[in-house]
Amino acid sequence: MTSNTFLAHTWKNILAFSEPFFKRGEGVLCGFSGGPDSVCLLHFLKYLSGKKRFDLYAVHVNHGLRGAAADADERFCRALCKQWDIPLVVQKKAVRSLAKKWDLSPEHAARKARYAAFAAAAKKYGAAKLALGHHLDDQAETVLLNLLRGTRAQGLCGIPVRRPLNASVEIVRPLLCITRAEVEEYLQQNQLPSVTDQTNFDDEYTRNWVRHELLPMLEQKQPKIRQHLAKMAQDLAARLGS
Repeated sequence: MTSNTFLAHTWKNILAFSEPFFKRGEGVLCGFSGGPDSVCLLHFLKYLSGKKRFDLYAVHVNHGLRGAAADADERFCRALCKQWDIPLVVQKKAVRSLAKKWDLSPEHAARKARYAAFAAAAKKYGAAKLALGHHLDDQAETVLLNLLRGTRAQGLCGIPVRRPLNASVEIVRPLLCITRAEVEEYLQQNQLPSVTDQTNFDDEYTRNWVRHELLPMLEQKQPKIRQHLAKMAQDLAARLGS
């Protein structure tokens, strides 16, 4: 498959999968970390907002966990949103302090703080949708993580394509139909910059171990294991009505 054909195929997949999520005239907020998946998502939504005539905004959360690296990511997000003329709100959270206050791990405290920031930004902009950049590999990893930790059937549904954030905002995930490799190829073909969170390479985090060790091992026996896990999650979610 040539690069142009690949890009057209990936674009067509995202468009067919996600276009029904959005309505003309509504506000759409994009969670924007500056990583490859969120850059891909924001770039796609920028195009789609012109086609569907919805208002697009972005939110970046600086968790204060990675010092200068986190501040550099924030500057990157500010610069790209300015270049693309997308309104951006930045929320800074002292996650280590919040983790102690809430008696949570830093990872879980960061997630709780992040979603609180998303809700506040959605309220600020009057957004009806919050778009997040989880992709098919994230789905496969989540299913395996839940299985390893012990889960009932609901946990095997993985990451929901759509779910309420609160009474007025719905979370949607337009990239769940494409893989991490397709996201990276999308960025390369569109010559889009992104930042890298070095904690993604630390295998002390179980998710990273699943990503770097377990999935590649399973892939040796079944090259389409990621797609199979994602399809199982989709089918089970449909059966359970989740």
